[in-house]
Order: sequence, then structure tokens, then C-alpha cells
Amino acid sequence: MVGSVEIVRANPASDEVLPLLQEHLVDMYATSPAESVHALDPEQLRHPSITFFVARDGTEVVGTGAIRELSATEGELKSMRTSAGARGRGVGAAMLEHLLAEAHTRGYRALRLETGVEDYFAPARRLYARYGFVEGEPFADYWADPNSVFMHLELEAPQG
Repeated sequence: MVGSVEIVRANPASDEVLPLLQEHLVDMYATSPAESVHALDPEQLRHPSITFFVARDGTEVVGTGAIRELSATEGELKSMRTSAGARGRGVGAAMLEHLLAEAHTRGYRALRLETGVEDYFAPARRLYARYGFVEGEPFADYWADPNSVFMHLELEAPQG
């Protein structure tokens, strides 16, 4: 399936995206205590520091992902989500590769993310680890939370 997925910038508040983001928020609140949910709603994802992307299989939105600028050299991955019907078909990996390429284009030296500790998040943690992310300390405005896993990836310096 990965070959047929197109990843493009999108408006997180658009009608085609809202159902997947709503599903994401419902699942986050169902699997983590409310104080440990760091998922952003569609309006928060429209912040100027965030670039939001969708993965499409034809006309169907099958995944989301975003990158938030923390500084000129550092970004954070947000709202990584694959629709239930597309899981296990490489959508998450395709989105992650797209976001890594975006980080390189921006000249970032590091990427950060927060995810959950519950078994529900294990596939995501494995995906991030396959791409070199390692567990580490809280960053930005996060705090040490027993329900969160913080992952970091140091990127190669831009050439030139």
C-alpha cells in the first residue's frame, strides 16, 4: 500500500480530516489519564509553529502527522495517526519518513516526541525505535509523567 500513499499538507480542521483526528482524541483519552493526554485538537494543530500533513490512499485520508517547530534546530512530532483500516500497511512509516525529510529540509538537528506507556502505544514506540529514536528526558513544556515516554532522535548536520 505504501506506494499508493500520497502525503500532503492539509488543514487539520477540514471535513476530510476531522473524523480521523476525533478518533485519535477519543482513543487518547480512552487509554491515558486526562492529565497525561498531550494530543492536540484541530484548532491547536493550526498554530503557526505546526505543519500538518495527511496521508491519502486515493481520496481517503488514512493517516495524519505534524511537525512542530520548537526552535530553529529542533522539532517535535505530533498527531501521528493511522486509520484503523490502514494499520499494518506502512502508512505510519511513510508518514514518519516524510516528517524526517521535512526536518532535514528545515535543518533541524533533533526531533522529539511524546507518546504513551500503555500497550496500546507499543507499535508506535517500535516504529520510532526502528528509525533511531531513543527514550529520554521530558523536553519543551512537558514534565516527568509516569504515563509518558519521551523519545529523541539526533539528526545529522545539514550539508553545506
